[in-house]
Amino acid sequence: MNALPLVMGASAFSSFHDFFHSTGFVIARNVAVLTAVVFWLALGFWVYKDARRRIGDPILVLFATLLGLVPPYIGPIVYLLFRPAETLEDVRCRRAELQALEQQLTRSRPTCPVCTSQVESEYLACPVCATMLREPCATCHAPLEPLWQVCPFCTSPIGPTAEDLDVALANTIPPVPQPESLVADA
Repeated sequence: MNALPLVMGASAFSSFHDFFHSTGFVIARNVAVLTAVVFWLALGFWVYKDARRRIGDPILVLFATLLGLVPPYIGPIVYLLFRPAETLEDVRCRRAELQALEQQLTRSRPTCPVCTSQVESEYLACPVCATMLREPCATCHAPLEPLWQVCPFCTSPIGPTAEDLDVALANTIPPVPQPESLVADA
């Protein structure tokens, strides 16, 4: 009776040995190892490409690539934790947007809607093309916007204008009447 379990044990080991040395298992093992190596190299290549997009210094790109390759499968995860948040292209775009916004803020002075020359906010008419920019207040002669109902400087009510709200919003501003044209018409 004792011989029977030993024979079963020996045949179990020999069947495991035969299974691990069979052609199918050897091919599956080689394919799995090849897939793991290709995936490892692909991760290293991805770290290299991503580091080139995010890091400007070539030495740091080399170190990031080595980090992606040397501890297999763990290096890319470590790289993901410590890589820069923005690509170099994102940084350039953000800087260009900030520069454009700064330029827009520096030239935020009002301009004439007709000739686009810069005018001051208290001008009633454009000094270049003589376009009437604002109407003066009847009481304090301060410049008034077309939609205002009361003068903010002297609090006197502004009479209703003949302008329609759509016309006022469309910025159709009549030119300043010229004294020569009034004399020539008479």
